[in-house]
Amino acid sequence: MSSLSVIAVETFINQPVEKVWALWTEPQNIQCWNHASNDWHTPYAENNLQVGGHFLYRMEAKDGSFGFDFSGTYTQVILHDTITYTADDDRKVSVFFKKTLEGTQITENFEAEETNPIEMQKMGWQSILDNFKKYAESQ
Repeated sequence: MSSLSVIAVETFINQPVEKVWALWTEPQNIQCWNHASNDWHTPYAENNLQVGGHFLYRMEAKDGSFGFDFSGTYTQVILHDTITYTADDDRKVSVFFKKTLEGTQITENFEAEETNPIEMQKMGWQSILDNFKKYAESQ
């Protein structure tokens, strides 16, 4: 196990887990919600959702001032339940989808990178998750 700190973010989506899973994993949907603020966007996403499969999300400032690729390889995929992956910078991430009577609880655990403060990272990942909630509940 890594010595990196693990950060957890979570949200509740008022939609069935099957729909939440599709919105989370399909590239055309990822492009609609994968940003921490409205001045960013994801103009490109690819996703090979299987163990050993690769994903890549291109994240860019809308003004063109900055952009980066977020990518990795899946290590576990359990339909409508769990996704784990190793990002290309070797950090581990786990996403859990818990079906409830009212909808779906999502918990995301990720190893912090060592460049930015932990609280900033948590806020960024939570903002993306909050955007996902807003998008998923509007579908």
